[in-house]
Amino acid sequence: MKSFYNNKVVWVTGASSGIGEALVQELAMQGAKIVLSARRKEQLKRVQLENNLSDTNSLILPLDLSKYKSLDQFPKKVLSKFGHIDVLINNGGISQRSLAHDTDLNTYETLMNVNFYGNIALTLATLPFLQDRKKGWIASISSVAGKFGVPYRTGYSATKAALTGFFEALRAENRALGIKVTLVYPGFIQTQISQNALKGDGAKHGLPNLHTKATIQANECARKILKAISEEKLEAVIAGPKEEFGLWMHKYFPTLFARIVSRTKVT
Repeated sequence: MKSFYNNKVVWVTGASSGIGEALVQELAMQGAKIVLSARRKEQLKRVQLENNLSDTNSLILPLDLSKYKSLDQFPKKVLSKFGHIDVLINNGGISQRSLAHDTDLNTYETLMNVNFYGNIALTLATLPFLQDRKKGWIASISSVAGKFGVPYRTGYSATKAALTGFFEALRAENRALGIKVTLVYPGFIQTQISQNALKGDGAKHGLPNLHTKATIQANECARKILKAISEEKLEAVIAGPKEEFGLWMHKYFPTLFARIVSRTKVT
């Protein structure tokens, strides 16, 4: 896997924390040229410095996925720096911790703008350059919550499920052009996702999950994501035993699963 990423130009969104920061750490060790994107420039600089990246082998490119109509300008900035793009990892996103009837429509709109429109807009802006080269890898970081609906995450689950439909279709459309698409479904990973999640009114949740404990560290998740991309996997589920069991139950015993998940504490 290390030779796969050596000297490849890899663009990571959500690179300022969590899985995105872990991806940068792993890629830096594997000799990649890394484009770091997120909203907070100062945090991107921190990640760059902590991983001994320089302006020669990395590019700080702040962007806001919620402003998806302006994202078409950014791939050209990467091309100006490195000449091409090899891998785009759509990792940026935001979660939710609120019941459906307590959630403002504006909050649903924010979730959709960031998690869906932002990710597909950046992909569509990058796609022509991959098509021209007839080569490239795209990863979409979805969630186990995109495989089935999870309480307190109605909007989050919906956006992640929407990514599956889009990227599976995109894969089919571009297979003949040599573009590979990997869908990734993490479960509970040790990040600040719950603290940064939105409450129903759009404010930050600010609290960790009290009843669910993440069993997978962010760097372990990042390594598995990078391995799945390098092996050109169609999808990768990166989850603990409970989430794996939930996926199995949802597939083979949906009625029983629906009863269990309605009683499960997931915050």
